[in-house]
Amino acid sequence: MSPDLWLRGCERLAAELPEQQYNTWIRPLPAAELSVGADGAVVQVRVPNRFKLDWIRSQYASRIESILSELAGAPVRLSLSLAAREMPPARPLPANGPVRAAALLNGQALAPATRVPVPVPVAAGGDVLADEPGIPAATPATTAAPAEVAHASAPGPRPGYPMPGGAAATPRPAGGHLPPSANAHRLNTALTFDTLVAGRANQMARTAALHVAGAPGVMYNPLFIYGGVGLGKTHLIHAVGNALLKDRPDARVLYLHAEQFISDVVKNYQRKTFDELKAKYHSLDLLLIDDVQFFAGKDRTQEEFFNAFEALLAKRAHIIMTSDTYPKGLVDIDERLTSRFDAGLTVAIEPPELEMRVAILIKKALAEGTDMPEDVAFFIAKNVRANVRELEGALRKVLAYSRFSHKDININLAREALKDLLSIQNRQISVENIQKTVADFYKIKVADMYSKKRPASIAKPRQIAMYLAKELTQKSLPEIGELFGGRDHTTVLHAVRKIGGDRTKDSELNQQLHVLEQTLKG
Repeated sequence: MSPDLWLRGCERLAAELPEQQYNTWIRPLPAAELSVGADGAVVQVRVPNRFKLDWIRSQYASRIESILSELAGAPVRLSLSLAAREMPPARPLPANGPVRAAALLNGQALAPATRVPVPVPVAAGGDVLADEPGIPAATPATTAAPAEVAHASAPGPRPGYPMPGGAAATPRPAGGHLPPSANAHRLNTALTFDTLVAGRANQMARTAALHVAGAPGVMYNPLFIYGGVGLGKTHLIHAVGNALLKDRPDARVLYLHAEQFISDVVKNYQRKTFDELKAKYHSLDLLLIDDVQFFAGKDRTQEEFFNAFEALLAKRAHIIMTSDTYPKGLVDIDERLTSRFDAGLTVAIEPPELEMRVAILIKKALAEGTDMPEDVAFFIAKNVRANVRELEGALRKVLAYSRFSHKDININLAREALKDLLSIQNRQISVENIQKTVADFYKIKVADMYSKKRPASIAKPRQIAMYLAKELTQKSLPEIGELFGGRDHTTVLHAVRKIGGDRTKDSELNQQLHVLEQTLKG
């Protein structure tokens, strides 16, 4: 069997796969090992991390085996395994350093009996900074000047410990901030790709997020995810952070809401400690930031975020942002920022379709230790369409009602538990309300909704109103047609299909529909 089988197989894959996929997942793999035994030929490939191994196994393994078998003219089995991690070499010990510093430099555990007091770094204002856990504090002799924080994962002495030759290591900056890898990453560890229900509504965003988690800094940088409230944007970016930390525990990852970044800028502006702000954000490997629309109108915040953005991209760190609107739809945000937001990949998360809502309900109920009957899940999903958050709220009501009343979950119980929600929904959303809301949004007359006029400025809003009437009410196609000036049901069906198809291709229309849906749902 030819020893260059793997190389020829990779060449075939390069011709079949999109260039970005091949360059991300296949090209970086090391040369395979070919062995032929009693069980046939085996191609052994060692993958550098668990995340890539699982992704290649699920997405490409069967095709790779097929190609290799075809090229070899005999069955070939692909064996994927994790490559052994290399241990970093031990660093030389400082001749006059404390026992703890020497142990730390060699990556050794320090026995309790050998602990010794070490000087405690002091902030510029005289406040004693938090010491390492388990080490007795000693009264400092001098005040350490604030300085740039050392790179979180860079080798070398810890702040405040002597270096070989007697020089002092870089002290911690005023305020005690460490880079995020040494501090809290603020991730919710329950929000992972495994707990995210996948569907058509989040398919593209989820796929892009998986690519980023497997190869941060390679493509889709920045990744900008937008959509209405409660659709899973936050879950998705937490999932990326958790996946990266599972693969690379030393990665410097930070999740925060935009308001937290604003607060950090304000505090550092008051203290005149912008070097500290740079040390905190510019050394990250992955920055996850929620709701960037909150930067609107805050010029200093935008300037500092622009600086952090440029610094992270320059070092091939990855940035993922979420917003309630697409980049060009952001108001009071500097154009140089929005243009950079749009320079990577911008993807939308849609409201979940019926089947996805059902799947979410069943999965969430199982997580609560309850089996949700499928007919009940369909009943709830048909009546709660706004977003995942409202869906979860409805589920909690049904589960609580079942527990408190000691009754089995069925449609009648669900109807009783959700009667307030259903009555509000039925009262608020009507075809007439949809017609008025859409007419106001597009600045046309309500009478145009059921007139015979056909200019594009009227026909498209009318089709949008028909689409929303079908999506948000229980009316049939003939009933909707009747309320739009006695139109035939085929006209309504055409409008529903056209707008439904256009929203998947036109990001501006999609955003307009999101706004209208949120407005109508109150």
